[in-house]
Amino acid sequence: MTDDKPTDDKPTGDKPLGEGSLEAKPAEERSVADKSLHDQSIIVSDDPGPLPPHQDLDVVDVREGMFGVSGSGDTSGYGGLVRRVAVPGSTDRPYGGWFDAAADRLWGALASTGVSDALAKVVVHRGEITFHVHREHLLPVMQNLRDDPGLRFEFCSGVSGVHFPGEAGAELHAVYHLLSMTHNRRVRVEVSCPDDDPHIPSVVGVYPTNDWHERETFDFFGIVFDGHPALTRIQMPDDWPGHPQRKDYPLGGIPVEYKGATIPPPDERRAYN
Repeated sequence: MTDDKPTDDKPTGDKPLGEGSLEAKPAEERSVADKSLHDQSIIVSDDPGPLPPHQDLDVVDVREGMFGVSGSGDTSGYGGLVRRVAVPGSTDRPYGGWFDAAADRLWGALASTGVSDALAKVVVHRGEITFHVHREHLLPVMQNLRDDPGLRFEFCSGVSGVHFPGEAGAELHAVYHLLSMTHNRRVRVEVSCPDDDPHIPSVVGVYPTNDWHERETFDFFGIVFDGHPALTRIQMPDDWPGHPQRKDYPLGGIPVEYKGATIPPPDERRAYN
């Protein structure tokens, strides 16, 4: 027996979101006439999928090589690959389905608390909605998403870190994944910060389940979540240099050296606030 309970994750209507939209153009490719694969220079553009006619692409990075890492040897044969990384830009109204009602509800709740300028943009793509938030207003946005009766996103399943080295002033992104069990809906909240000021408010006070997720994002990307009760590394050793999932972190050749001849007891390893 199958469960036919409908889901409200995606907008519904006469047409699926994006139907009738302009098809994305094929990736641009250009190669230097050379018989050697290692000497070729290939330029491609990532295909983000079909976009509605009223939505543009934002180029956030230009990635070189197979993995976008500099300073490492070309072991893949794609050292000459140059990829423009583009993401969907701001979406114009109407968003489709329940997205408009949810956005209006959030805007109204924020305006009533005096932070009507909290949202930088709203992006709808592939049937999903993302609220891009100015980092200084992250906490009231999360509080309203959780507590407003028309929203009720009670659960945050985690935060994902993203590093766009080419996006000047917004190189580091934190993406929160929210679920409303009341309304059976999902949204994302995205916040950015610069490399030279990698601070974002912790949401552990609103969503306690985000505790270890913020520690992991700090560990791998270097985003400092201000107000976290114990922001320490969670997988890498405490004295590990750098943050391994950043694009500027070298691939391989990292000497693994655990300093110290003994392992101290747990209560002496870290100082908690």
